[in-house]
Amino acid sequence: MAPTKQTIIVLEDDLDISKLVSYQLQQAGFAVHVSASGEKVLPLARQHAPALFILDIMVPGNNGFEVCRHIRESRDLAKVPVIFLTARSSEEDRVRGLELGADDYMSKPFSPRELIARVRAVLRRFEQGITTSITTPDFELNCDSMTLTVRGQQVDVTATEFRLLHFLASHSGKVFTRDQVLDAVWRDMSFVTPRSVDVYIRRLREKIEKDPEDPRYLKTVRGAGYKFEGGK
Repeated sequence: MAPTKQTIIVLEDDLDISKLVSYQLQQAGFAVHVSASGEKVLPLARQHAPALFILDIMVPGNNGFEVCRHIRESRDLAKVPVIFLTARSSEEDRVRGLELGADDYMSKPFSPRELIARVRAVLRRFEQGITTSITTPDFELNCDSMTLTVRGQQVDVTATEFRLLHFLASHSGKVFTRDQVLDAVWRDMSFVTPRSVDVYIRRLREKIEKDPEDPRYLKTVRGAGYKFEGGK
């Protein structure tokens, strides 16, 4: 019996690009469903449970940023990784994409080979298990369910956010540079920039800290990087 293929949902309104992306993904062993409109992505995802989304930004209906926001706000889809594939390549757009919870951001024109490499890299990171749960006075990271509970309330968290918080909390008191965090959390995703770490730290502070501007747990060490303090 053949193994079940992982499904990737692609948001792309350019027919030539959608055909190219679909062909490359299918050749790499994935099942692919394409939508040319942002409004159809979530209904499509609930028909065909995706392992990953690839989103263009400038499309009819809800744009890619809006679709990513809806994915991250959706309890059943919030943990599914998202890659932006778009002609909008400014640093501002890249940071906005990461702030919305994207796991990678590729600019057009793109190399089909690199796209497949990035898809596989993201999926590998999501498949790598974490075995030790972490409990602090304010939050709990449960490795079995990959959930974050903050002061008694479950908070949606992406796999990348989970892995980053778990890594830092597992090494309480130790200072890590941005490059060290990238190596530990993103591993083979060398195309993710140190600026990405800042974006993810900010997102995590908003989720776990009572006062994100004066964090108890995720500390900035000026001129060095970041460290986690247990807050006991």
